[in-house]
Amino acid sequence: MSWRRSTRMKCVLVALALACLEPTQAFAYLKFGYEVNGKEYTLKWTTTPVRYYVTDAGVPGVTSTQFQFAVASAFQTWESVPTASIAYEFAGFTRSLPGEDDGRTTLGFLNQPDLDRVLASTSYLVDGESGELIEADIFFNSAFSWSVAPAGERGKWDLQSIALHEIGHLSGLGHSAIGETEVAGGGARRVLSTGAVMFPIALGSGDISGRTLQPDDIAGISDLYPDGGFNSKTGSVSGRITKNGQGVFGAHVVAFDPKTGQMVGNFSLNTNGDFSIAGLQPGPHVLRVEPIDDADTDSFFEMSEPIDLNFRVAFHDRLVIVPKGGDSGAVAVSVVPK
Repeated sequence: MSWRRSTRMKCVLVALALACLEPTQAFAYLKFGYEVNGKEYTLKWTTTPVRYYVTDAGVPGVTSTQFQFAVASAFQTWESVPTASIAYEFAGFTRSLPGEDDGRTTLGFLNQPDLDRVLASTSYLVDGESGELIEADIFFNSAFSWSVAPAGERGKWDLQSIALHEIGHLSGLGHSAIGETEVAGGGARRVLSTGAVMFPIALGSGDISGRTLQPDDIAGISDLYPDGGFNSKTGSVSGRITKNGQGVFGAHVVAFDPKTGQMVGNFSLNTNGDFSIAGLQPGPHVLRVEPIDDADTDSFFEMSEPIDLNFRVAFHDRLVIVPKGGDSGAVAVSVVPK
């Protein structure tokens, strides 16, 4: 027996979209969690390489062969992370479409003009008895114009960049909140900058900067599939975020390395305000706490979650020292209402 659960989340302006399961209430990165027969699971592949198929159909400007080459480059980018063990394998072309419960992980185009803010979306099929992840499909919305040009094309969305984001979801990663936006016309958001491929809103058509993983992305995939001494060579910082003595759920916590300029973030993932950020280079870090206000909150959590946005940006009052292969120990940061 198996079941598909695919609650599609649409982000304002131009969504990368996400069909996801509920975020697990646990430390570390925003992973997807689900319950089968009373047991909690983290959404991830238990065996690799992950075999995937490509629908044998293109769209204007992108043939099926060009599509396959672009997504293969995106898969290779994730696979090349030296501190992660995830691997992928192209299994061939198929006439099947993404979203069909056929046990095959399939990527392809679907025409969804009604989803006018959804560029692409990932959905999962999980075995309802064992909890095993069976397939993860990605559809790219052919209602938009797409490009595989090496330098991008004005007015067209870069397939490799969007594929890199969605393959992050296929691998088990949620959205990152490392990015800055501003409110544009009609209440939509314009992206000013991003510090992670897994930021939920695309920079814009023609942009190809999303072909490159950022430190936050690398830390996330390495935490899910650790390899190459990830756990022994990096460290973590953990602690609690409070407001008026009570825990803050959904606070975005960012660890900034002043030596390298790298940023890795996470969230306080329970009502006690507990958080943990792994994959940090040993040494001093600046700790910043902020509300999730640069994208819709349902890009990160279920709408029913008690997310707190009513507090001001705060910093830990001293540098936090991250030890090699260990944790900083409990760090407490108190925030105040806006």
